Order: sequence, then structure tokens, then C-alpha cells
Amino acid sequence: MIERNHTVGDQAALIRTKNAGPFWMTIDIFFATDAAYQYVAESGALTENAVARLYQTDPAAVLLYRLPAIRVIKASFPRPVVQGSFADRDMHSGQQHVPVAGLVVPAPRAQPA
Repeated sequence: MIERNHTVGDQAALIRTKNAGPFWMTIDIFFATDAAYQYVAESGALTENAVARLYQTDPAAVLLYRLPAIRVIKASFPRPVVQGSFADRDMHSGQQHVPVAGLVVPAPRAQPA
């Protein structure tokens, strides 16, 4: 039983971010076990609103996919600036995983005996 709050990064085997074309970014969160996947997926911590808050975008534009068969959660949303534009600080969006890795996932509630 998990006794304290963890982050998505604590539970994930791998988190990667990348471009999904010049106008969108995608985050892939891979889990090594079904238990880790279920812990994060069922916690309610990783939602469209949470992703929007972390990446300062419109929650209605966030696409969130839960893929339990392969233990992956994927989120896609518009990039803040077009890839390769003068204001682009991360051309390939490869460094954008840090905010979601630090997202706190609350400890599960104790089950009544």
C-alpha cells in the first residue's frame, strides 16, 4: 500500500514529450506495472484541467488518452508557439516533461476493514 503522496514521475517508468506537428505537443507517460498505471489513472490527478494548468493552455484543447492495455497515458495540446518560430525555446519539445513529472498524485484512501 502506498502511504504517502507521490508524483507522476515517481510512478512512471518513462515520461517523454515531443512535437505532434509544428502546432501541437504530446506527452507520453509509460508505466512499468499495472499497479502504477492504475494508481495514477484512477487518482484523478492527471486530468485535462491539470494538464492545462501545468502547460498554460485551454483545458478544452487538451486531448487525454488512457491506454491500459499498454500502460500508457498520453496528453496532446497546442504548443504555446509554433515550432521553429523566433519565440520557440524548445524546438522539439523534448524538455517539456518536467511539469507533468512533478504533478502530485495523492495517496489512495485507506480501505475500510
